[in-house]
Amino acid sequence: MKNPKVLIVDDEKNIRDLLEAGLKFAGFSVYSVGTGTEAVAVAEKAKPDIMVLDVMLPDQSGFSVTKKLRSMNLDLPVLFLSARDDRGDKVTGLTVGGDDYMTKPFSIDEVVARINAILRRTRKQDVEESIFEVGEIRINQDAHEVFVNGSEIDLSPTEYKLLRFLMGNANRVMSKDQILDHVWEYDFNGEQGIVESYISYLRKKIDPLSKNQLIHTKRGVGYMFRTFKNEE
Repeated sequence: MKNPKVLIVDDEKNIRDLLEAGLKFAGFSVYSVGTGTEAVAVAEKAKPDIMVLDVMLPDQSGFSVTKKLRSMNLDLPVLFLSARDDRGDKVTGLTVGGDDYMTKPFSIDEVVARINAILRRTRKQDVEESIFEVGEIRINQDAHEVFVNGSEIDLSPTEYKLLRFLMGNANRVMSKDQILDHVWEYDFNGEQGIVESYISYLRKKIDPLSKNQLIHTKRGVGYMFRTFKNEE
């Protein structure tokens, strides 16, 4: 198996050098750039397996870079790095399609652990069967297409992963900790509010097209994707 390819995007050369040395030592092939424009160009050409992306770049934000990649149908996972430990930034990063978010200063060991967790998750998704259907929702896992009663909805990568996890545990209550652990595969510093935000995003997209409310809140416990045997 070839070494996974990582694209590092950070305008601070000392951080790029630190990450590059640590990731190469951990067995990764590494590309390294300092601007968002370069990041998009290298991502399109080199097709890295994952991107480690600084939020604050000189020419555009890391969030804008991620949006650009998604608009180009480049679905490589993204691990955000930021000097700001701000919950709003974390939610924004995950909303635009990021897979995880770390604050500076960081340890190389933790960066490697998070990269490996993200890659394990994405590789597991690659070997799943193409069509997955539960109740009113049908997912084409090869194309990452989601349909509610035949109508396609547009989900961010993180929304997709959350919905897939809930559907895979239909009619079972999943706690916020379980969701964080399985969707992000990391504790995310106990930021359970992120789960609430993403549940809200999913409901806004699913509920207008569903006959029943599919994602239920069990107060003080968690959330459940519910199926209905007999449609009313």
